[in-house]
Amino acid sequence: QVQLVESGGGLAQAGGSLRLSCVASGSIGTIGGMGWYRQAPGRQRDWVASITSGGATNYADSVKGRFTISRDNAKSTVYLEMNNLKPEDTGVYYCKIGKIRLGRPEYDYWGQGTQVTVSS
Repeated sequence: QVQLVESGGGLAQAGGSLRLSCVASGSIGTIGGMGWYRQAPGRQRDWVASITSGGATNYADSVKGRFTISRDNAKSTVYLEMNNLKPEDTGVYYCKIGKIRLGRPEYDYWGQGTQVTVSS
């Protein structure tokens, strides 16, 4: 059974930094794209950043230049380095890891979420 375990969330002051990690355990097979999403109170879950199997990255405009996504394929881990945090970055952050089968996306696994709170 595949599980994604997130860590690194917590409380930070505006202008501060946090680093999120998401580790996949179990037999996930071939991993494709990885990403981070966040959900603020009362709002829908929004995409934050993603990284392809080849290492290409994309970011939401709201975090571009402040957040960095990276991955360690050997450890089945995706990271999100968050700098210059703002109060509007507050929310529950979820990681997503995609499973590839026969060269095509087969299934997306989600983490349980980790809370990030940024105080002004």
